[in-house]
Amino acid sequence: MTLGRVVGNVVSTQKNEKLEGAKLLLVQPLDLSLQARGAPVMAVDGVDAGIGDLILLIQDGRSAQLVLGKGAAAVDAAVIGVVDAVEMA
Repeated sequence: MTLGRVVGNVVSTQKNEKLEGAKLLLVQPLDLSLQARGAPVMAVDGVDAGIGDLILLIQDGRSAQLVLGKGAAAVDAAVIGVVDAVEMA
């Protein structure tokens, strides 16, 4: 699980039936200092996140599939939480 920031929405009028009704987001993974880490990824939204939100991102296929709740599906990333605050000592 990593931190990320939602940077966009993805609209797809034709997609695999397992993705019907799923909201797709473009997410920029972040390091612990909230700086961009790597390239943005597409993720299934499991928590109704929006552009600009700081989120929890999982990039594990099986875990991401569970967010959809439709069995095996062609997904490898999902948004599983919206972060309210980050505190570091």
